[in-house]
Amino acid sequence: AYVKLLTQLFGDRAIIGNATGCSSIYGGNLPTTPYSTRSDGRGPAWSNSLFEDAAEFAYGMRLAADKYAEYAVELAGRIISSESCSKELKDLLSKAMAEDQSDQSGIEIQRKRISDIKKMLVECDCLDCKEFMSVADYLIKRSVWGLGGDGWAYDIGYGGLDHVLASGRNINMLVLDTEVYSNTGGQASKSTPMGAVAKFAASGKPIGKKDLSLMALSYGYVYVAKVAMGADPMQTLKAFLEAEAYEGPSIILAYSHCIAHGYDTIKGCDAQKKAVNSGHWPLFRYNPDLCAKGNNPLKLDSKAPSIKLEDYIYNENRYAVLKKSDPERAKMLLDKAQKLVTDNFELYKYLSERKIVSCGVEKNEEKA
Repeated sequence: AYVKLLTQLFGDRAIIGNATGCSSIYGGNLPTTPYSTRSDGRGPAWSNSLFEDAAEFAYGMRLAADKYAEYAVELAGRIISSESCSKELKDLLSKAMAEDQSDQSGIEIQRKRISDIKKMLVECDCLDCKEFMSVADYLIKRSVWGLGGDGWAYDIGYGGLDHVLASGRNINMLVLDTEVYSNTGGQASKSTPMGAVAKFAASGKPIGKKDLSLMALSYGYVYVAKVAMGADPMQTLKAFLEAEAYEGPSIILAYSHCIAHGYDTIKGCDAQKKAVNSGHWPLFRYNPDLCAKGNNPLKLDSKAPSIKLEDYIYNENRYAVLKKSDPERAKMLLDKAQKLVTDNFELYKYLSERKIVSCGVEKNEEKA
């Protein structure tokens, strides 16, 4: 559903680097697929990379697009200053260089303008016009996404993910977090929560889940959102729109129910609601653009926990199995996990309420 939403919102201009795993298998499969073209045939460009380097793979797409766009701007400048090219072509190029593509209408206007420019380029014999024809489309905004699961983002691919977020480039990361290595047998990972049973954690994971969102938030200039479509679809929609509009790195962590959780996944949306209502998965959006307006960039979209953690976790077999096999240990881990969840929510609440002086919104503008 998250990938389908991405396609519906930005598919006409999206370039996606997908980690090999669950998301590439169900995402690149047929006859059902979350990817589609719109009525005029425009749709996302998709390719899957190795499991561990989806972030770097998508980053390469971003760098290439940026370099081609840079070259297009250079050629356009030479054409505009040329005496051999028509005034009509120069005027269109000047408008294309200045077009605001912050919304869909601006992008569609730019597409039409570039189409008209390419028709005029054919009629011009200068070498710059011939060369510009090959890169003209890069003056149209592209939306680059790195996509994968928690095994990639939290563990084996985290180094690359962190590097890409720290780059300051306009690239988006979507993490489909099932909280377990779903595609490789269901072993414990840094995303597995405390008390959950998994391979290599048969007696329940004794330590807490890695807070990837808080780590990304610490940069200050990265857009960060935590979403759960089953709990709050409107908040999810806002996060996707804000992340794509933000001119810098962004990461969305999306709670994804999975067959490895041990329940009928037709009830997945109910599980997502319980995860949010218990405080296990707090919903928030951190938008650095708000700093420029003097506002706190962190908006906590979740209300205070309304149910106990046990009312959420014991609906899932990955927790309930330990309660049956070792009730004493299960109780001990539940108490620790409940305190962890409560403290974590209070931390995000504190951050969302504090007065912000500066949040590091100066992004890295250095070009590779």
